[in-house]
Amino acid sequence: MDAFFAYITAPSVEEARRIGKILVDERLAACVNILPHMESWYAWGGKLENSQEAVLIAKTRSDRREALQRRVLELHPYACPCVVFLPLAGGNPAYLEWIHLETQETPPHA
Repeated sequence: MDAFFAYITAPSVEEARRIGKILVDERLAACVNILPHMESWYAWGGKLENSQEAVLIAKTRSDRREALQRRVLELHPYACPCVVFLPLAGGNPAYLEWIHLETQETPPHA
């Protein structure tokens, strides 16, 4: 069972909460952490830009990555949002199993 962190940026904490709640509610992520007040510097449209953003770290599994990315792209206000996946090399087996169970399309306890 392969687990992944999805690293996603959002323009505000409120937007991150909205997206994160939907990802968990739709079982695309077992959990989402929201880190507020990130400062970003980036090149966009030929100019150097600076903004305050929030980071979402969504815990998911390999076979849910495409659906999670598709859903974030539908929900996100940015034209080109950051959605990247970082594979987990290991960790607490019980926690990794929990990610697997909570991202099943049908809840295990239903």
